[in-house]
Amino acid sequence: MNPITLRPVASSTTGKMLRAVTDALVALHKRYYGRAPGTARSHMMGDDMLACTLGSVCTDVEKTMIELQRQALVHETRRAFQQAMEHRFIEAVQDITGRRVPRFISTHHVGPDLEIELFLFEPANQVDSLVDRVVSLSH
Repeated sequence: MNPITLRPVASSTTGKMLRAVTDALVALHKRYYGRAPGTARSHMMGDDMLACTLGSVCTDVEKTMIELQRQALVHETRRAFQQAMEHRFIEAVQDITGRRVPRFISTHHVGPDLEIELFLFEPANQVDSLVDRVVSLSH
């Protein structure tokens, strides 16, 4: 007989925070791509990483380029856009979560039409450890 593993259910506060992150990323996509993704959902991956999956993100122009076998151009353009906009995505997540995001990874795939945004948070214990070090050095 296999033991059953129970996973904790996200608290209502965490659920609201994840919804706010999802809404913020959807708003950024809508503003800069001219339309919202077809689907969007955010998840905490452990204590220090947040993942947002966005589906049906390609614009009509990108879909046409993909049909014309120009996927590389779509990848290059999206990669350049993410690099240019990285600070806005990070800022939105930091404002909502109240946590510093030292690392951000964005990737996309054309088949299926999917984008993944990963935000790696500074570990909470690292902040506590730094505060303890500063306090001990001041005495």
